[in-house]
Amino acid sequence: MLHSLRTAAATFLVLGFAAALGSSHEAQAEVSFRGKTITIILGSSPGGGTDATGRIIAVFLHKYLPGEPSVVVQNMPGAAGIPSFNFLVRKTQPNGQFISMGSESVIDPAIYRISPNVQYDPKRLLIIGGVVRGGTIIVVRSDSQARLFDKSSSQQPVVGSVEAVPRADMQPILWSIEYLGWNAKWVTGYSGTNDVMLAFDRGEVDLTATSNIFQIQERLKSGDLTILSQTGTVKNGHAVGRPELDHVPLFTEQIEEKITNGAARKAFDYWKALNSADKFLALTPDTPAEIVGAYREAFRKTSEDPSFIEAGARLSDGFAPISGEEYQSLLNVLVDTPQEALDYLKRLMRKQGLRVR
Repeated sequence: MLHSLRTAAATFLVLGFAAALGSSHEAQAEVSFRGKTITIILGSSPGGGTDATGRIIAVFLHKYLPGEPSVVVQNMPGAAGIPSFNFLVRKTQPNGQFISMGSESVIDPAIYRISPNVQYDPKRLLIIGGVVRGGTIIVVRSDSQARLFDKSSSQQPVVGSVEAVPRADMQPILWSIEYLGWNAKWVTGYSGTNDVMLAFDRGEVDLTATSNIFQIQERLKSGDLTILSQTGTVKNGHAVGRPELDHVPLFTEQIEEKITNGAARKAFDYWKALNSADKFLALTPDTPAEIVGAYREAFRKTSEDPSFIEAGARLSDGFAPISGEEYQSLLNVLVDTPQEALDYLKRLMRKQGLRVR
C-alpha cells in the first residue's frame, strides 16, 4: 500500500514537472506580435547615423520578431535623444510595441545627471542590442604633424571640435595632450563634422577624430592627412582595432599605463565604456522577460543575417552589432561611474582652455 502511494506521488511529481515545463514553453510560444505595429522611436533627426541605423534594423525586426509585425519609425529629435527615452518610459506600456533607439549620450552620466529634463533611470532600461562602428581614428594634417610633437613650437596645431565639450570620439586628443605631451589647442563650435572637414581643407584645423573613414578616404590617399592612432572597440574586456587598420596603434595601448591617479583611472574607464557604447535599442522598464527575450533573439538573428551586415557596411565602415547582454554591461559601467571621475575630466578640459560648467 505504502509502495503504491509513493509510486503514485512520484508519478504525480513527474507529470507536474512536465506540465510546468510545457506551460513554460507555451508561455514563450505565446509571444507574438502578429497583426500588431511596432514603433521604433529614434532620438535623432532624419538623415543622421542613428536614423539610418534604426531604419535598417526596422526591416530585420519585422522579419525576425514572432508574428512578423509591421515596424514603423518615428523621429523624435532634440536634447541628445533624451525626449525619445522620456516618451518611452512615461507614455508607453511595457508590452513591447514601442522601443527607442539612441546613442551613448542618452546614458552618459556627464549628460543625464545634470539635465533637469531626464525622466528615466538609465540603469532600468532593458537593452535589446547595439551597434558600434569600430571606434574612431585620430587624424592630423600631415604638414602639422611635426609641430604636434614639438612643445617648443609657438604655432600649436588646432583641434577642431563640434561641441563645446568634446564627445567621446574626441576625448583621446584630450588625454593625449595631457599624458603624451601633444602640443595642441582647441577650437570648438563647428556645426558638424562636414564643417570640420572643410576647415581641414582651408588649413584652419589641424587635428580631429572621426569614426567614418569613408568621409576622409580621399584626404588620406592624397597624403594630406595622417592617422595617429585608433580607439578600437572593447570586446571581452580588451580593445580591438579595425582589421583594415592593423598597422595603426591603439590609443589605449599608448596611454593606459601612464594613467596611475585613482580619479584619472576611473575617468579613463568611463571613457572606454562610452567609446564602445555608440548606438542601442531599448525596451521600457518592467517589460516582461519573455518579450525582452523575443527581442534579443530577433536582434541576434538580425546580427547574423548577411544582408544586415552588408547594409551596415554600406552605411559606415567598421559597422558591427553587439548583443543586448554585452551592451547592458557597458551601460552598467557608465551609470556606476563615480562623480569624482567626471569631476577629474572637467578639470582636464578646463586645464586645456575648454569652457565646462
